[in-house]
Amino acid sequence: MSSTTANPSARRTELLEAAYQYVLRHGLAGLSLRPLAEAIGSSTRVLMFLFGNKDGLVRALLERARTEELALMAGLRRPERPVDLATAAQEVWTWLAADAHRPLLRLWAEAYARSLVDPDGPWAGFARSTVEDWLDVLAGCQPQAERDTEEIVARRTLTLAVLRGALLDLLATGDESRVTGAVHQQLALLRGAEGTGD
Repeated sequence: MSSTTANPSARRTELLEAAYQYVLRHGLAGLSLRPLAEAIGSSTRVLMFLFGNKDGLVRALLERARTEELALMAGLRRPERPVDLATAAQEVWTWLAADAHRPLLRLWAEAYARSLVDPDGPWAGFARSTVEDWLDVLAGCQPQAERDTEEIVARRTLTLAVLRGALLDLLATGDESRVTGAVHQQLALLRGAEGTGD
């Protein structure tokens, strides 16, 4: 880890935040340092000095996005008052479906896809780490005694798959009513399975 990453300067922090707001609006596809630098009141030379190269900047931007996502997800955890998986998933979906989170989640989807097709790029490991992050959030909402059984891990994995698929549908279509209805139907089935122990 470089000293600029371990102890970022005020200017690096300022430019990273400005660049992050830029990619939330424009995405990572076709990101070019010159127009980015112009848009945030800097220069390519300064960006190269602070981040090393374009890949270094992209890695910093993805870490910034992950930090925001983790901070927002922290409010979903209930270690002192665990809830059932369906209730936790409902809270997660409410968060995912909120308009305010759409730019962050579009950036997430782009980075997720790129990490799958270009695993050696600056987004290396992003998809795996985000799966682990979300599974951890769902696990943290469940009673400690239950969360590590094979059956509960499988339910958590299925629940995450439903939420992720619904999120991609929502990002593609913007049809919140239809997608939320489908999520609610699946969560009702999950509640039934949890109630019967099947």
